[in-house]
Amino acid sequence: MGEVLIGTCGYSYREWEGPFYPAQIKPDEYLRFYANEFSTVEIDNSYYKMPNAGQLQNMLDCGGPDLFIALKAVQTLTHNIEPDKWRNDAKIFIEAIEPLQKAGRLVAVLFQFPYSFHYTADNRKHLDCLLGEFEGISSAVEFRNGEWSSSRVIDGLKKRGVSYVSTDLPDIKGLPPVLDVSTGPLSYFRLHGRNTETWWGSDSKSRYDYLYTDKELEGAAERIKHIAIKADKLVVYFNNHTKAKAISNARSLQKILDTLGIPSVRKVASPK
Repeated sequence: MGEVLIGTCGYSYREWEGPFYPAQIKPDEYLRFYANEFSTVEIDNSYYKMPNAGQLQNMLDCGGPDLFIALKAVQTLTHNIEPDKWRNDAKIFIEAIEPLQKAGRLVAVLFQFPYSFHYTADNRKHLDCLLGEFEGISSAVEFRNGEWSSSRVIDGLKKRGVSYVSTDLPDIKGLPPVLDVSTGPLSYFRLHGRNTETWWGSDSKSRYDYLYTDKELEGAAERIKHIAIKADKLVVYFNNHTKAKAISNARSLQKILDTLGIPSVRKVASPK
């Protein structure tokens, strides 16, 4: 069974002061505090703004030697794609992640495609070319459109050794079904919450304002057990970041995994 790392999607939230971070903590101290409890983090800011090597080196220094980092690809590679620009943006992004690569602390580059990224010939070609640019770099792909949930896509990712991201989402027509497959040495699982009513047409704060029940987390733990058996490493990230609910659920999941005898890289501390 592969090792399991648990973390959250993002860490730099002011509203986490109190529920997680100590009051009056400085934002530049967030990551150091976070890394005292969690073994991995998924960086979301890199989607909104192209990262640079200096910023990522600083994250390595702040997080310490035992924190592993996943990085969401910049939006010009997955959402706002310009045919004559994206390859150059890919090169800039690859140069930026060099410190993570050298330190051996990059979990993966996450390519999260929107619901509007349909299973078309042009989009298949873009995905193939994009993954080609990142060949040799640990990568994971998350689809938000169920059209991509096919054996052809899975086989293509397996040939490249790219991770198919398993997701926990609301049960809404058009979104991907539950599909837990291992397509590379790394497996990747993202839990977004199950807010059916606020999934469409709302801001991210409302969409991800969801607290998993213990029963729901027990179901997620069974999925994790199934995935981990086939993987060298499995990372699990909670994206229900509103009001620090991701922190609460990550801690609860750790306890459940302990009960099931599923080992993780670091035991998440109990809430104080």
